[in-house]
Amino acid sequence: PRLFSTTTVAEAGYKMKSHSGAKKRWRSLGSGTSFKRGKANHQHLNVSKPPARKNRLSTTAYSTPAQTHKLKKLLLPYGSN
Repeated sequence: PRLFSTTTVAEAGYKMKSHSGAKKRWRSLGSGTSFKRGKANHQHLNVSKPPARKNRLSTTAYSTPAQTHKLKKLLLPYGSN
């Protein structure tokens, strides 16, 4: 399957747009084969959270192969590099 369109923008009548939510959360790795993101719930209300949970939330999360396949489609045409 092609990850890009062969028609020009004028022929298609629209521009390809990246998914705004995915764009804000995920970053492509240098190899272009995977993505990484930060974990949620680490910014505020930390007094009631155990230290082990705060340490776990501070680590980086990486995409699974299934997620990577979906993210490349969501972040087109910019997610594959």
